[in-house]
Parts: sequence; structure tokens; C-alpha cells
Amino acid sequence: MSNWSDSLAVFDLETTGIDVETSRIVSATVAVLDADGVVLERLDWLLDPGVEIPLQATNVHGITTAHSARNGQDAAGGVAEIVAALRAHLARGLPLVAYNAPYDLTLLNRESLRHDVAPLLAPSPVVDPLVIDKAVDRYRKGKRTLEVTSAFYGVLLEDAHDSGADAIAAGRVAQAIAKAHSSALPATAPELHALQVGWSQQQADSFQDYMRRERDPKFVAAGGWPER
Repeated sequence: MSNWSDSLAVFDLETTGIDVETSRIVSATVAVLDADGVVLERLDWLLDPGVEIPLQATNVHGITTAHSARNGQDAAGGVAEIVAALRAHLARGLPLVAYNAPYDLTLLNRESLRHDVAPLLAPSPVVDPLVIDKAVDRYRKGKRTLEVTSAFYGVLLEDAHDSGADAIAAGRVAQAIAKAHSSALPATAPELHALQVGWSQQQADSFQDYMRRERDPKFVAAGGWPER
């Protein structure tokens, strides 16, 4: 029986920061995995973001301002190519995997608007292993970073914070979750997408309650999935 995890598009960005409204794309990968997690197609980009890459960001992904200015392509052209690649895979009916999707997809949306590129509109179906893992294994202790979650599901992640390594690991984690929790998950990607909208909202509400109780009574959690 075919399952949503049999063929996946995977996507990851490395960027200048953590604020989706202001950060710029530095590198990106879009790839396609088969049912065994083997990479069938892969595209990689290095962009010149047109701004300084802060040291904290370089420390994460290893890309300096000088390197991106010397070797990166024009940001507007790169953003247009990334959007076109994702649009083509979604048009083929491939589910799009992004770990913590609202970060990558919202930032890509803002970069599209910034560079006059027609943005992806309501991308679907999206598979977010972070949201699914929290829903199917709610009480597991510890962090849920891609590195920690990959290790938990036995997925090798050799070069964390490289867009290619992260994108491919996210796809393989999604496939591992599909196997481990098949009884809790629907067979089709559109059904799974709809479930994640609800799960993501529940998780945001729960986090907001926790933060208001423990740290800041006025804390507001960012909602919206797969884009903010």
C-alpha cells in the first residue's frame, strides 16, 4: 500500500538570523527522496544575501559574508529558483518536508515579497516532522532539535546546519516517524497536513500557557502553520 512517505520533497534554509521578518537566505537545498530515503534529485543554492551575515549565524552554518559575496548568486534570482523548485515538486503531488516548517516557509515568503518574486501561496501538503513527533510522542523528555530527533529515530546527520544535510535528515526522520507510528498517522499527505494544522495550534497554545505560568504573564506564542 502506498503511503505519503514513499516519495518526498525536502527543503531547508540556512539564514542570517532567527527573525523570519528580517533574516535573509544564505543557502538552501531542495531534494527528492524515494521510499528508502535515497536522494533522487537535489538542487543547492548559495546566495549573496546583500547584508552582513552576523557572526552568530556564521558560527552555526559556517558561511561568512565574504564567502557569500564572492561565491553566492544574486539573492533575487536565487529566491525565484528556490520557489520555482518547490512549486514544481508540489505540482507533481510530492509532500514537502520542512523541519519546523513555519520558520523556513515564512522566511521564504518574506524573501519572495522583498525581491518581487511571486510567493508560494498556501503550500500544501507540508510534512513537519517536529510537529508530528511532538504529537505522536508527546511526553518524551529532552530537546526536539533536528540533531536530537534524528539521533532518537536512528537517522544519521553528519553535517548539521548544512542545508543539504538538514533537509535530507528531516525527510528521513519523517519516514522513520511514518514507520514507527503508522497506526497513529493517516496514509495520505492531505489528511496529514490537516492534522498538523490542529496539532501545531495545540502545541502553540500549550507553550503559551507554560510561558505565561513560568516566565511572562503576557507571552504570546507565534501561531500559524505551515506559514505564519
